[in-house]
Amino acid sequence: MTSTGSVVESVEAGNATVSLGNVRRTYYLGEPVHALDGVSLDLPDGSFTAVMGPSGSGKSTLMNMVGCLDTPDEGTVHVEGRNVTALSGSERAQLRGTELGFIFQQFNLMPRLTAAENVTLPLVFNDAVDVDRRERAETLLSRVGLGDRLDHAPPELSGGQRQRVAIARALVNEPSLVLADEPTGNLDTGTGAEIMDIFAELHAAGRTILMVTHERHIAEHAERIVHLVDGQIQEIEQLDSGAHTGGSQ
Repeated sequence: MTSTGSVVESVEAGNATVSLGNVRRTYYLGEPVHALDGVSLDLPDGSFTAVMGPSGSGKSTLMNMVGCLDTPDEGTVHVEGRNVTALSGSERAQLRGTELGFIFQQFNLMPRLTAAENVTLPLVFNDAVDVDRRERAETLLSRVGLGDRLDHAPPELSGGQRQRVAIARALVNEPSLVLADEPTGNLDTGTGAEIMDIFAELHAAGRTILMVTHERHIAEHAERIVHLVDGQIQEIEQLDSGAHTGGSQ
């Protein structure tokens, strides 16, 4: 099923991990640039949503809004029931550290730290003193197929292995929402497919996933594709076969 035009997706109250209501964000670069122009979108609990659109369509701004890295000029953003637009900067940072997991195209790993140390960095930043960090790292790296690479630094790992470390790091705080920005953009086709298999497992386990990608075959692993054009949702494409059929629609 495909929805077009001015799109407002809704779910039952309390059943959305993220809810954006009429979000507008304008940047002034000589002339005003409407990065998001009245976007309303819900991410139901346990759903897998991909976002596509041309350069400048608002994909990164949408990700930043959902990731509590930016706030709208108008409209509201709710994450796990909390009105992000009403939170202070420190409160948003705390929310990011406890409820959100980020996966980036460039991996963003510390080159002088081991894989295990990179995975546990968020625990250090969040002062998680009652957690066995090494054990958590071993569990997560084994889960992504790197149980034998705990003490290898990023320069000693392939691109696909680095992305697996980044995925393990994103999961170390057991977030309810995983945000992935072009997670296969720097990988070959075969390695990218392996990474998407991990996303399918995360989705099957009940994680809510929002992924930005410019690759159609990658987006088709999701349950639906949100198409952005000029800061507006042009279409929400419901896919018959996503990475997992669970989650609310």
